[in-house]
Amino acid sequence: MNILEKVLTQEQSALLPTEEDVCFYEEHGWYISPSVIPETIIDQAIAGSQEFYDGVRDAVLPVAKGYSNWQPEDGDVVRNNEFVSLQKTELKQLALQPIIGAIAARLARTSEIRILDDQLVYKPPAKAGQAVSSAVGWHSDRAYWSTCSSDNLLTAWIPFHDCDEERGPLVVLDKSHRWSGLQSMRHFNNPNLGELTDQLQTEGKQVVKVPMTLKKGQVSFHHCWTIHGSYPNRSQHHRQALAVHLQDRDNHYRPYTSPQGKEIHIFDEQLCRKLPNGDPDFSDPQVFPVVWAAP
Repeated sequence: MNILEKVLTQEQSALLPTEEDVCFYEEHGWYISPSVIPETIIDQAIAGSQEFYDGVRDAVLPVAKGYSNWQPEDGDVVRNNEFVSLQKTELKQLALQPIIGAIAARLARTSEIRILDDQLVYKPPAKAGQAVSSAVGWHSDRAYWSTCSSDNLLTAWIPFHDCDEERGPLVVLDKSHRWSGLQSMRHFNNPNLGELTDQLQTEGKQVVKVPMTLKKGQVSFHHCWTIHGSYPNRSQHHRQALAVHLQDRDNHYRPYTSPQGKEIHIFDEQLCRKLPNGDPDFSDPQVFPVVWAAP
């Protein structure tokens, strides 16, 4: 497998967001790239993900519980496996594509992008009479990252194939990253998408749903506060994608206590080294590798 080069080609540099694109992202909370990921890289990730589902690992996490980790005995449901780039080489190769980091850095106006974590999500094909929806509920990623200091985090969503509305794409609520009161927007496991949008409209929010319908090789990016979920897979094909959660240069650990007085922690803290003061080091290169840094 090729060693990643942290330098963009001239052709890749031409695909980076323009200042107009960055302003659009800042206003709307999302951005769709041109085709930037080579098909061979995605095909390797597909093969690696199947090996992962079959139990093959190139590395084992030091902690076995506390994160989403679908297993075959869980059945033919939506599969959500976190931190896969730390466990499977082909998925790490995809997550660390420099073009992903370079696009994210430009959108976030930062000089460095590091991985925070990732999710491999698989939706089975639709079945006649299926009672359980494969939709992913509305949520803001930042609501799950309370001990991160930055509000400039973002996520890259990489489908492994063409993804139209029938196949259950990620969908964002336009400009929702500008709304207040999203600290508890954690409804990933509630597939009733209409329930929350009705509530938001009742509150006076202008709800505009924008599905990320992409071709293989394209990547969508959304701001950490942007409300998003995904439609159910209504097609006769599975839907698979890797979400790579990214941190800007300035992000670091901060202690966080909930309004109820509970000390909050995120799973990432259990994987990384500690700083001299005992805080988790969110720049630990073994867990949070740099995807892109300005020359």
